[in-house]
Amino acid sequence: MRERERERERERVMADKPSRALVIYGDGVAPAVSPSHSHLHSFASRASCGFLSLRNSPPDEAENDRAIRELAQLLDAYDFGLSRIGKHGEADAVGDSKEISLPSISERFMGLRAAISTDCPIVGSFARSLGFDFLHLDEHFEEVPDKPISSESELLSLLGFSKGNVQEKCEFDLVLLHIKAGENSKDQKKLPGSTVADWLDRLVGGIMETALPGPSIASRLHCSIVLSYGTISEGLEQCSLTTNSSVDANPDLDLLRPHQSYSMKGGNILSDIRHDYPMLVAQWQEGVTRKDMANVFSFQEFKEHGGNLAILADRFLHEVAFKLWKAPKYGA
Repeated sequence: MRERERERERERVMADKPSRALVIYGDGVAPAVSPSHSHLHSFASRASCGFLSLRNSPPDEAENDRAIRELAQLLDAYDFGLSRIGKHGEADAVGDSKEISLPSISERFMGLRAAISTDCPIVGSFARSLGFDFLHLDEHFEEVPDKPISSESELLSLLGFSKGNVQEKCEFDLVLLHIKAGENSKDQKKLPGSTVADWLDRLVGGIMETALPGPSIASRLHCSIVLSYGTISEGLEQCSLTTNSSVDANPDLDLLRPHQSYSMKGGNILSDIRHDYPMLVAQWQEGVTRKDMANVFSFQEFKEHGGNLAILADRFLHEVAFKLWKAPKYGA
């Protein structure tokens, strides 16, 4: 009984104060997650898990263009992102204007102060054009191969979390940590997915160790981990949102399948949605997010036991901003 009363009191206090958000985005890291990444799996076991659907890739798309295009979807800036890489899409566009403008993230989300930390100049430049502060990540990446991580304290301090306490004032409301996996292990700027996954696993462990001892940080920190598949190559395990043995056996049944919400935006059906290899997303905030039955950070586990199913990637930032009191509620 006392525990229930304490829980109600904590929820009442939380309702009086906005959250602060840390988003960890591992571009191309999802295929590299293994059973040994215990901290990622532990996070998933506490979190609310699901998927973020993406658009189809254009043929012969350059790697940098793919990275910007998918990040643009995550930040609900799809057409703007296409215009930045010289490719104008029709998914969200209105008219034939060659120049697409977009209000800053602060203007879009009620004064939201946001920063991105990345080692990728192209990504940093794009995020800055959206109104993010650009924080270089080079010094962290030099530590990846063989040294312990101290960057969780740096990330949390940007949000006003220090020494187990929540400061009244903070530099940012939202910090996005962007890590991109590469294929050339000799290039420190493009570490292989397995190395980046190891680093992220240790980082997540450090964040959880810092946040969990007391309720003050855990109840104010809204933490999201988003892992994508990057460039889809042959040999990857099939990860489909629509796999159905009955439909596969009789394609005519596909005509009876209603359009899923993750394939729509603003009431309009998007014809270029990719129904496989979505982003994996797990979100945790003590006393706020609902814990589902997923215990492993993987596509199959999220599909079978996750609580959130799939939403369009464009809606992700709105969901986070709502927790920060910077956007109205989306959905039920």
